[in-house]
Amino acid sequence: MAETDYQQLEERLGRPLLAQRLKIQTHHVARLFGSGKVWFHIEHIRTLHRIIRNILKATGLYKRGHRNALAVRVNLQELRCADLPEAFDGFRLLHISDTHIDGNPELIERLIQLVEPLTYDACVITGDFREGTFEDYETPANRMVELRRYVKTETYAILGNHDCIEMVPVLESGGIRMLLNEHVTLEHRGETICLAGVDDPHYYETDNLDKALEGVPEEQFKILLAHSPEICRKAAFAGVNLYLCGHTHAGQICLPGGHPLLINSKCPRECHSGLWSFEEMTGYTSRGAGTSSVDVRFNCPPEITVHTLRHRV
Repeated sequence: MAETDYQQLEERLGRPLLAQRLKIQTHHVARLFGSGKVWFHIEHIRTLHRIIRNILKATGLYKRGHRNALAVRVNLQELRCADLPEAFDGFRLLHISDTHIDGNPELIERLIQLVEPLTYDACVITGDFREGTFEDYETPANRMVELRRYVKTETYAILGNHDCIEMVPVLESGGIRMLLNEHVTLEHRGETICLAGVDDPHYYETDNLDKALEGVPEEQFKILLAHSPEICRKAAFAGVNLYLCGHTHAGQICLPGGHPLLINSKCPRECHSGLWSFEEMTGYTSRGAGTSSVDVRFNCPPEITVHTLRHRV
């Protein structure tokens, strides 16, 4: 990436947080424990991935789990939000999260098939474009740009804990507007709302909510994109009305009934998956479209979601 790109990213993200992100990107291969919001990061331990995959193959479960991983569903979700402007009642957001798009070569075609016929007013992507955490970043970024060609509206996104800062110029050159502790204004039928996005709060801990909401009127309706649900309390107290995130995969490998074996997120249990609320803030945690570490799912189907915003009375 060119030096001018780093200079522009420094202006947007802020010098201290860019320096923090770059330092962690450089050294995190050796930081399996003790970094980020939780002490253990399964996505970094490749030997464990191979062990899990081999156990599933030996028990005959791998093929079924892999089929499950490609059975992405379109979830139609109504979100009833306090203080939503009447003009935005019925506004639809296509929400895509955690594609890990280079981890499963068959996934992109499945997502294109699902996205093409959908109707929505804007698209948001809540991070984790990449499967690995330190390898090639151009391949997953370019695959996301390919998927973006089938999205009919403006597309806004944030980085996840698998994503590196160097992906930003590639994604933005392909029409995906990245929000690096920044916000944009969405206009619809003569009224406006704020769409803000923070950098990864889970592993890099480079989120800056104050910067993301800087200059936004206190009374304006605010949607926040964050990779994980872990700053829900902070967001609610900052006046965020709607919080959209992913990261957890809802467990990805779950017991019957959807009970996760592992949730890599430090937040209230009810925020791990699906629709939730905190104080007056509405939240939604996507199960994600892709898989992490091992390309299987059990009792936890992948999703992309069309949220229809509704004024809550």
